[in-house]
Amino acid sequence: MKDQGRLLKGKEGEDLAVKYLKRAGFRIVERNFRCRQGEIDIIAKDGNTLVFLEVKTRTSASYGNPEAAVDHAKQKKISLVSLQYLQSKNIVDFPVRYDVVAVEMSSAGHHIQLIKDAFDLIW
Repeated sequence: MKDQGRLLKGKEGEDLAVKYLKRAGFRIVERNFRCRQGEIDIIAKDGNTLVFLEVKTRTSASYGNPEAAVDHAKQKKISLVSLQYLQSKNIVDFPVRYDVVAVEMSSAGHHIQLIKDAFDLIW
């Protein structure tokens, strides 16, 4: 049951992130792209840049701030998945960026922070 609640909060956080990104002018290209290497939460266009976005949602500060969960290992996994995405869509020579959306939810409401250029491609 605990995992189910966590998954629901994650989905709710992603939904909030999509609304936030749309208001900020992003065009959502795809959600939850999955391949053998893993998953990317949101792929969007910000102007002429293709952006791979990782959404991290927290309901308490017990585990630290949401963006801290996107550590080196997670960045490497997202990088590998993004390369798979680019290859599968035949996208070459196109500017890309890696952002993190930190969503903090509480009974008082929610706070969303977009961290642009959160990290670079990791091989």
